[in-house]
Parts: sequence; C-alpha cells; structure tokens
Amino acid sequence: MGNVDQSLLVHPPAKVNLILKIFDRLPNGYHALWSFMQTVGVTDELTIRVTDAFEGVRLECPDTTLPAPTANLAYRAAELVLERAGVSTGVALKLVKGIPVEAGLGGGSSDAAATIMGLNRLLGLGWTNGDMAALGGTLGSDVPFFMEAPTAVVLGWGRGVIRTALDGGRWIILVNPGFPINTAQAFRRLDEVRQTIPALPGALESVERASSVSWGGILALMENDFEAALIDDYPVLADIKRTLLSMGAEGALLSGSGATVFGVFQEQAEAIRAKEVFSEAPEYRIAVGPSLQGGLLERTSSVGAPSPDAAGRTGAKQPGC
Repeated sequence: MGNVDQSLLVHPPAKVNLILKIFDRLPNGYHALWSFMQTVGVTDELTIRVTDAFEGVRLECPDTTLPAPTANLAYRAAELVLERAGVSTGVALKLVKGIPVEAGLGGGSSDAAATIMGLNRLLGLGWTNGDMAALGGTLGSDVPFFMEAPTAVVLGWGRGVIRTALDGGRWIILVNPGFPINTAQAFRRLDEVRQTIPALPGALESVERASSVSWGGILALMENDFEAALIDDYPVLADIKRTLLSMGAEGALLSGSGATVFGVFQEQAEAIRAKEVFSEAPEYRIAVGPSLQGGLLERTSSVGAPSPDAAGRTGAKQPGC
C-alpha cells in the first residue's frame, strides 16, 4: 500500500425489532425466527484503518465494560476478512460505543457488519452483499441484516434477509433500564414458559412479499415473542412500555431479547418529552433517534477528508449518538 494508511469513519446504527417471532429449535441448536427490523439513528463510532505498519488486527475501545478485544465482534469480523481474503496487512479499529451493550439493539452485530463492509471497500475486495452476508452470518444472525439495512425482514439463522422499505419516518426512543438480559438465557426462558409454537401468521407472510409497507401497517402487527416470556421476571419492562404508551407512543415493544424497550413517535418533540421523563431515573440509559434511510456505508466518510457525512457535517455523529 505504499506506506499510506487508508481509513474510514463509520457510524454503525442500532436496530429495533418491530416484529419478532421465534419458532422451533433447529438442528444446529439455534431457533428459527422471523423479524421485521429497522435501523435507528443511535450509533456507535467506528474508525477502520488499514496499514502496513503492522500485521493482524488491533482494537482500541475506551469502554471497559466490553469483552476482551478478541471476543469483540468487530475484531473477529476483521480477522475473518483478512483470513478469507488471504491478505497480510494491519487493521486498526477504534470503537466508541454509543449503543448500549447486551440491550437487544444489535450494536455488536452492526459493528461487525460495518467492519466487513468497510474492509471490503478499503481493500478493494469486490465482494457482493451476499458474500459479505455469508461471512457475517458466521458471527451472528443479525449481522447480515445490517448489510441490507435500513429495513428488512430477517429469516433467522441461514434462511435469508429480504430488503423492504417503510413509507415515511418516525422518531424512536430507546429506554434501557440499566441491566442486560443474556440472549441465551432469554431463549431458555421462552422455551420454558410457552406451551405451543404457532405458525407464521398470514399477515406476516404478506409483509414478507411486499416491496414496501406502511408504518401504520407495521405498528398494527408489532409483537415480540420474548416480551411475554420475560415480563414476569422483569416487571420494569412493562412499566416502561405503559409509560411510553401513556405519553402518546404509537407503539412500544421490547427490542430483541431486551432489556431495551422502544417507543415509536410521529414527532421528535414527543420523543424528547418522553426522554425527559425517563431521565429522572439515573440508572436508565435513554436515546432518541430517527428511523434511518440509506445503507450502512452511505453514512460513512473518509477520515481526515473534508467529505461530509449523511447529516452534512464533516465527521459529525448522527442524531441520537
């Protein structure tokens, strides 16, 4: 590379599951799932630098609550790219977390997807979205979604991602009560409490086939199978949901396996008012951002270059960071 470092600054977004249905356990031990997912303008900040100053992957992250670098999904994604591409070079990652960890918001998966897509661009690998999704899927079922974001139906664990669109936009508040819910434990609890596993409703089959859907249509179908399974163990989740609905949210739901509950508002001012109410609880982590449009790397800028990001501000964080 002629001793010239190449870098990208990416803002990997959070996601919410507007619909999440969990089905039978697969032979590989994972559950089949069906989810309608949307990215939100609450982001991490990830700098990806390719250099010939060293070989391998290095990760810098000031968040001491994260796992060791070798267990971080962005780190593992970079290692996978170098291995799959057969490239001997250095990759330096700097990750500043803005998305709560183990919160049902897909932050780690978003970081991994951004790393794969960013390195594909920096290294000139020419991989397709399908190539990258196949690689990312080995790290987690949410990773391929972020390569098709902002809106998609996800057929979990190897069944595919179907890109779609939501007409119009909304403001989304993320309310995390300040504790994590382990995903594996959430699945075990779901298996313990439910008696039957229903088939996919016909309305969701229609959503799966549609090229675009309305917010009104999706809000009428909002459901998360984890919510009913976890609500008795974590009654604060129900309290948060009730408060959001009482403040005018069009819908409120647990995201992923939790513990974040999100509310959907038509107006930014309404979401901000809700944020002010929840901010009275010091242990809560709260953020507000818009539903996003555009793919992950469409919100990327070159480090050290004067090209503006998607918000029109050089190197600026996206709304809600």
